[in-house]
Amino acid sequence: MLHLKSDTDERWLKQVDQSLELILIDHAHCEKKAAGTALNLIFAYVENLELCREMTEIVNEELEHFHMVIELLEKRGSKLRRLKPSSYGRKLNDLVRKQEPHRAVDRLLVAGLIEARSCERFQALAARVKEPELAAFYQSLFESEARHHTTYTRLAKDFATSAEVMARLDELAELEAKIIAEGDSDPRMHS
Repeated sequence: MLHLKSDTDERWLKQVDQSLELILIDHAHCEKKAAGTALNLIFAYVENLELCREMTEIVNEELEHFHMVIELLEKRGSKLRRLKPSSYGRKLNDLVRKQEPHRAVDRLLVAGLIEARSCERFQALAARVKEPELAAFYQSLFESEARHHTTYTRLAKDFATSAEVMARLDELAELEAKIIAEGDSDPRMHS
């Protein structure tokens, strides 16, 4: 369903155990960036009305999640602050081909893979964290993130054949697995 080629490893789970607050702060930033990505796709492909409708829904959901994470941080006595982002998103976006319609396919698939990895990480967090409220919160995000992944993959098929999209998704998923395996020394949602 998620088209990922690897699972979260123990290294990241140890980062969660040691730095849950930083993971939560980064999660808020990730929700904000996900909304921005969807909004950018509306600007780039405004002639595709289905894409615009779907992206509007994703923008709204991601901003809702952003506010939910901020509320969680406030309840925990933490504040949202700037963090150096992980290199994960940049490395994935560097894989996007430059010429249309390949660019559209890749932008959508990269966004979908990021959603898939977030979904997989939320499930890992739900199983790992000790606080019932936080575990329930992360479990509640699983469905929407999986749906976002599916939406991005489906919309990519507006720009190429299904076979081409799925072949490219496999290629990008293999590269995503290598990027996630490299990790990041700073604890982040995608480190």
